[in-house]
Amino acid sequence: MQKFGNRIPYEVKDKFQSILRDGILVPSLSHYQNFLDAWRAGDYPTSFDNLHRYFDYTMQNRDRLFYQYALMNLAVLQADFGCFEEAVAAMLETVSTARENKDMACLNFALNWLYHFGKAHPKYIRGSESTNMLGIEREGLVFLRTKARETGMFTLWSSSLLSESKLGMSNGESIATAFENMVKSSQLIVEKNMKSMMGPQMSMYSALWGRLGVSALTREYSEIFLSTHARYALFDDTLRFTCRIAQLLAEKGQYDEAMRRLETLDENSLRSWKANQYWLKFRGILRLKRDLHRNNLDGADQLLSQLLQSNGDADSDLGFEVDILHIDYLTRRTDFGRALAKIEKMASAMKEEGDDIALRTKLLVLKAGLQDKAGRPQKGFSVAVRAASIAWRARLIPLLWSAMGAIANILNSLSEFQAASQILMAIIPRALECEIFSMNAQLYSYLVDSHMGLAGQADAGSLKRKENLTRCLEFIGRSFDEYSALEDIKGQCEMMAKKATIMKVVGEPVLANDYASAYLDLKKEAALAQA
Repeated sequence: MQKFGNRIPYEVKDKFQSILRDGILVPSLSHYQNFLDAWRAGDYPTSFDNLHRYFDYTMQNRDRLFYQYALMNLAVLQADFGCFEEAVAAMLETVSTARENKDMACLNFALNWLYHFGKAHPKYIRGSESTNMLGIEREGLVFLRTKARETGMFTLWSSSLLSESKLGMSNGESIATAFENMVKSSQLIVEKNMKSMMGPQMSMYSALWGRLGVSALTREYSEIFLSTHARYALFDDTLRFTCRIAQLLAEKGQYDEAMRRLETLDENSLRSWKANQYWLKFRGILRLKRDLHRNNLDGADQLLSQLLQSNGDADSDLGFEVDILHIDYLTRRTDFGRALAKIEKMASAMKEEGDDIALRTKLLVLKAGLQDKAGRPQKGFSVAVRAASIAWRARLIPLLWSAMGAIANILNSLSEFQAASQILMAIIPRALECEIFSMNAQLYSYLVDSHMGLAGQADAGSLKRKENLTRCLEFIGRSFDEYSALEDIKGQCEMMAKKATIMKVVGEPVLANDYASAYLDLKKEAALAQA
């Protein structure tokens, strides 16, 4: 239970209980084992009760030597069940008691926990004395790394190096420095044979390649972990890597395969309450994405209301994903006012809490796209340029291509079709490497608009007009294929409407009627999906 984060299988638990029943004395350690099992099961009162029993019995013989470990367990337990203020108070008392008892191992763990907790939930840390416990973030990590090296806590040493790397990435700093810290951590893991640290290590590599737009390597690192290192790691790592692969599959429209990957996870491991909640929420997110693409807005509304109700402080990355899908839902409902208000609210919260630069840039790109959807793309120009500038500086490559696409769309609205097409022709080959089909489809759609504008500027019946209209049809086909893979009916309808318009322009009324009929069929399909 401690090593892998799982619960005891039923047959083992029954055997253990029968052995205890046959004995005269109940070992105090059995209370700790019951605490772990109740904790994993999500039974807060029972876990709390058993934790108190274990440390009450233990400290009868050993005085206050283990008091800091009782507080530390209590803090972690309360944080898992959402009692964040109580968790911070208990961990601060752990720090004080560990210092008093000169327990450096416990002290270093508590300080490391406070740092990571502060990154995940800054508003709960801000008002407490723990803000001065580690000083400035980077100095705090250097302090933890130094202390870990002095006391021989190699796991904490490796974790501090990875945290430094993550901090640099979050702030948009040098990618080379991030790689350097990750290589140092990797060397330490290999030298000390710390198999349990392979999960965080591989996760950092996978995330970094994702930011750099190399989707193939992101998935490869995830697959390597699951095939080679999962048997030695926490189940939480296995769950997150599986979800990451499922997300990559969903971005390519392979929803069924993504669901199958989630179903392959060990059933006994999913009995753990926290892991099960994460798993269920991620499944809900995949279903919501599919419903939004299929334009099943009523079904999406039901899923979204459930996800938003559980969208607390428990897991920030899934929370952001749900918020992004909520914005997408409001946009598809043409409720642009609420969508913009949601973006502004999220942006102000991130600015206050100093969140990851990638998330803030994503919101800027969404804001620029929302102005286009509302029919005033030029109002998003400064936002799109700012997003592109930040993405280039921080090497957030997929977001850079999205921001450049938004700029090209604004140029189209200003009748600068040649400049827009040059930008798009330069970025699309690189954007295809990211394997994000929704972005690819959008970029091709912007390119269609550029060539349509160029065709309009050319003389009637000229070769230039014919070439541009031919290219329009080619890029419409590519955009339609991307939307079809995603099952995005709204995007498919848009492409069919553009194709019918072009056929009407070139004097092909029969083909124009065929494409118009295909457009109406897609509309009917969307209506049936909603029904």
